[in-house]
Amino acid sequence: MKEQQISIAGQRITYTASAGTGRTVVLVHGNSSSSRVWRHLLDGPFGERYRCLAPDLPGHGGSAHTGKADDYSLRSYASTLTGFVRELRAEDAVVVGWSLGGHIALEAASALPEAVGFVLFGTPPVGSPADVGRAFLPNPAMNVGFTPDVDAEAAAAYARSFLAPGSALPTDELVADVLATDGAARAGLLASLQAGAFADERAVVEHLTRPLAVLHGEGEQLVSSEYLNDIRMPTLWGGTVHMLPGVGHAPHLEAPEDFADVLTRFISDLD
Repeated sequence: MKEQQISIAGQRITYTASAGTGRTVVLVHGNSSSSRVWRHLLDGPFGERYRCLAPDLPGHGGSAHTGKADDYSLRSYASTLTGFVRELRAEDAVVVGWSLGGHIALEAASALPEAVGFVLFGTPPVGSPADVGRAFLPNPAMNVGFTPDVDAEAAAAYARSFLAPGSALPTDELVADVLATDGAARAGLLASLQAGAFADERAVVEHLTRPLAVLHGEGEQLVSSEYLNDIRMPTLWGGTVHMLPGVGHAPHLEAPEDFADVLTRFISDLD
C-alpha cells in the first residue's frame, strides 16, 4: 500500500494505491472519513489482486482543506472524482462508494461512461430532498455529518452509528477522521443538499446501463432497507439488494474478508 499525491483542478489530493495489477477498483470513502477505511482491502489479498485506488476527498484525510463550503458540494466532489479517474487512467474501473462516496459516484456516473460497474453501500439513492426522510433512519447521530464544529463526544457517537449495534470494533480511527475533517466540508455538503444541488439519483440508477451492486448491512443504523427495496434498479446485480449479516453501515471495516469476497464475486461476474 503506497500513499501518493496528485493535483486535480488546483487541489492537492492524497490517495492510496495497492500493489495489485488486475482490474482497477476506485474506492470512495464516506463523510468525515478518509481512505484509510479501505486499508484491510488494500493490504489483503483483494489489493494484491486488483489495482485499488483510494482517494481522500477534498477536506478529508491528507487532501487539501480549503475551508470553502463551495469546494465541498456533491457536484464538486463528483468533479474531483472524475478528474481523479482521468488523471490515473482508471476510466474503466469498478467504482465502489461508501455512504457519501456512493452519492458522489452516482453524481459522477454520467461523466464516467467507461466505468464497468458500480458498487454502493450505505447509500440510498435519493431523487430530491423530499426522499431523505424515507431513505434514512431517524438516528440523531446523522446530524453530526452536517455540523461544522464537532467535539470528541459527538464524533464518537457518529462513529458508533457506522457499526452494527453492540459491535466491539474499536472506533478510534473513525473518530480521529471525523475530528480531522474540515468542518466546512460538512457545512458545504449540507448547503448543497438543502439547495437540491445534486442529481436525481433515483433516475440515475433507473437508467444506468452498467451493472450495479447494492449492499446493505443487516445491522444498518442509518439507511432504510425498505426504501432501497422500493427503488427500480434494472441493472441490479443478482436482481436484489445483497444483505450482509452481522454488520451495519461499515461492512468493509466490520467484516473485511466477507466484504472483499462479495466485491470479488461482483467483479468476476463483469469479466
